Amino acid sequence: MTEFVTLGPLKASHHVLLAHGAGAPSSSPFMDRVAQLIADYDISVHRFDFGYMAARASEGTRRPPSKAPVLTAEYRVAVETLRASIGKTPKLFIGGKSMGGRMASLIADDLYSSGAIRGLVCIGYPFHPPGKPLSLRTAHLEDLKCPALIVQGERDPFGTREDVAGYGLSKTIQFSWVSDGDHDLKPRKATGMTQAAALSAAVERIADFIKRLS
Repeated sequence: MTEFVTLGPLKASHHVLLAHGAGAPSSSPFMDRVAQLIADYDISVHRFDFGYMAARASEGTRRPPSKAPVLTAEYRVAVETLRASIGKTPKLFIGGKSMGGRMASLIADDLYSSGAIRGLVCIGYPFHPPGKPLSLRTAHLEDLKCPALIVQGERDPFGTREDVAGYGLSKTIQFSWVSDGDHDLKPRKATGMTQAAALSAAVERIADFIKRLS
């Protein structure tokens, strides 16, 4: 049974399920802030940890992420568990930070075609490992049918704006670019912008995407 950290009522009309990145849990400061900002738009936010991350917390050891088939299977269980709690009527979106968003994207079309979800939200999508621009993780995104929003920093080492411009991605994918943002959407100090402001603007775009698809 998947355990969730939830902000907002189960009876809300809009819900989003978020998974964490490879190195930090769903309770990280970044995930905490994003979840609170989304919840401020009357969208219930549910976060969960993949099994390897939960084991890190319980055992005090630093385990590497599990392989994608394991993680996607765990994500499917999370969706099923959440649906059992909120029922079939509320509009559900899935996604996450970096690796979590990627795992959600791998199962999004199946869930979308079955009516289980309305869309996908990825924050800092890992298009390729840093320094390895040819090792792309985009094949499944070329024909994606599920409506998707990717919020990405313009200088994200996992996929800059210049990198992404050359990819042949599905037209169902929308982008929200964070000016000078890194993988955590943080601009450099020289820009005069703050991460807090960037996150607020990014979440406003996420909330608009969710509400428009409903």
